[in-house]
Amino acid sequence: MVMEEAMDSEMSLSNMEALAKSSSAESRIRADTEEAIKNMRAPAGAACSCTGRPTAAGECRRCMLRHVAERLRDAGYNSALCKSKWTRSPDIPSGEHSYVDVVLQTRSGKEVRVVVELSFRAEFEVARAGAEYRALVAALPEVYVGRADRLRAVVKVVCAAAKQCMKENNMHMGPWRKHKYMQSKWLGTTERTPVAAPAAVPVVMLGSPEKQTKFRASMLSFDFGPRTAVEVV
Repeated sequence: MVMEEAMDSEMSLSNMEALAKSSSAESRIRADTEEAIKNMRAPAGAACSCTGRPTAAGECRRCMLRHVAERLRDAGYNSALCKSKWTRSPDIPSGEHSYVDVVLQTRSGKEVRVVVELSFRAEFEVARAGAEYRALVAALPEVYVGRADRLRAVVKVVCAAAKQCMKENNMHMGPWRKHKYMQSKWLGTTERTPVAAPAAVPVVMLGSPEKQTKFRASMLSFDFGPRTAVEVV
């Protein structure tokens, strides 16, 4: 039993070390993600754009996800908003989860998917957990940025540790904490929606009658108020 626990601890440590390792591309994505989060949480950050949500955008997960996806897109990455959905099974209930991902192109032409989860550590926190499990969760980053295959290994180890923690403390393990449920959040069937680029502002070339005519015609679509007269020439 002692030997098994020691092996489990070594395995957990090994996977946590693997989580900390990242490629230069992942490091750049992480830096851009952290900068986007910092900007959103600043006192003068953007306001929440969700209907009926008066809170600051930095406190709204939906706004945070969109802002991060847009920031990564502006940095030149193939980023998207992702929503995973899974149906109910005998083991787990149905559910859905939103996050961001980036698809990178390798030199060989292969696509590599990088998952960006803004509240990774919080996804594994358990109330009244044992000291060993709390230490393991504390080693997780608040924001995860890394390849999907690396994430798969980490989720497996942390979920196994959660199961062991529940067993040792005679606690019931909810189906939403099982490995299959947690894995479905990032590694199951996902609907990927790329963030649209902002509309380009039309450029009017001086001295071009054709361009000037188009610009004047487009002025009719603007509302100048009841006291403003627009003359069409």
